[in-house]
Amino acid sequence: MRSSPCCGGFFDVPAVQKRLGTLDAEMARETFWNNREQAQRLIDEAGSLRKKIEPLLKAERQLEDFRVMVELAEAEPELEQLKHRQDLDRDFARFARELDALELALLLGSPHDKRNCILGINAGAGGTESCDWANMLMRMYQRWCERRGWEIEVTDALAGEVAGIKSVTMLIKGENAYGFCKAERGVHRLVRISPFDANKRRHTSFASVDVIAEIEETSSEIVLPPNELEVDTFRSGGKGGQNVNKVETAVRITHIPTGIVAASQSQRSQHQNRATAMKLLLSKIFAQRQDAQKAEMERFYGEKGSISWGNQIRSYVFQPYRMVKDLRTGVETSNVQAVMDGELDPFVNGWLRAGCPAKRMQGVKDIEE
Repeated sequence: MRSSPCCGGFFDVPAVQKRLGTLDAEMARETFWNNREQAQRLIDEAGSLRKKIEPLLKAERQLEDFRVMVELAEAEPELEQLKHRQDLDRDFARFARELDALELALLLGSPHDKRNCILGINAGAGGTESCDWANMLMRMYQRWCERRGWEIEVTDALAGEVAGIKSVTMLIKGENAYGFCKAERGVHRLVRISPFDANKRRHTSFASVDVIAEIEETSSEIVLPPNELEVDTFRSGGKGGQNVNKVETAVRITHIPTGIVAASQSQRSQHQNRATAMKLLLSKIFAQRQDAQKAEMERFYGEKGSISWGNQIRSYVFQPYRMVKDLRTGVETSNVQAVMDGELDPFVNGWLRAGCPAKRMQGVKDIEE
């Protein structure tokens, strides 16, 4: 196959087609099902490769169709050419949007990118200001998830003493949820005139966002012996209702060897909260072990740093001007309200296309630096 703008930049299409041919030949053998475990692995691999390559080949065929349509239109009279051009412009705009979505899907190549994710927000130093900022970020992510058609569930939250939240953990369910949400991991900085300051002075607040992939309790990727777990129950916080605040339905699970804690109080029954807390715990431990195996744990926390000035990945300025700027990619916008209402795709997509950078892009300055 010749090189094309649709296929050449992502992976070696001829090599994938050759591998698919080999897999098809294996699956056609009479002895294929003698080893069911190996057979299932080959079927899964073939399905995964087809899912990647078929949209690329379809896009290449569409592009070739456009070339043919342009050549045919050029042979028409001028008035007919104008009509054809309008149709082509409309169809090509749709094709460009589809190709854009395909590019992003292909950038999500990590084994866990397609999974649900667990997103946690923690207020930084600054008391009420930071707690309010953490609450604003929670709302922003809820709106973003709604835009993408994802389901979001607050599994645990700790309210601020005056306003906002000190911390919150949310389970986000949807296709490629972890792959997209991982762009948000880091420290987020807010600059605004504080509504809590009687003198109307500008304040700078910080909050950190942590994102990990969800690991199911039935997963074989990680197994925890029961004697390593300490399970506590307590009464749920928040608004009352059946069982809530009346019996100990909330569950907190501590992994004794590591001290990692996961809690859930969003469900009506203790059994449901325990299952949710166990998923959170497994996901946290899996993320920690994965980072340790790759010698990345220290590097990650070194990059994210403390929840304070100099470690932010993105700045949100409300006054004296309005600007949101991502320091890893340079993507920025003056439409702050749209961002706070969940319009995060330009930042997330820009981060994915930039190769998922963890540090500030060279030459990119923070606002007011």
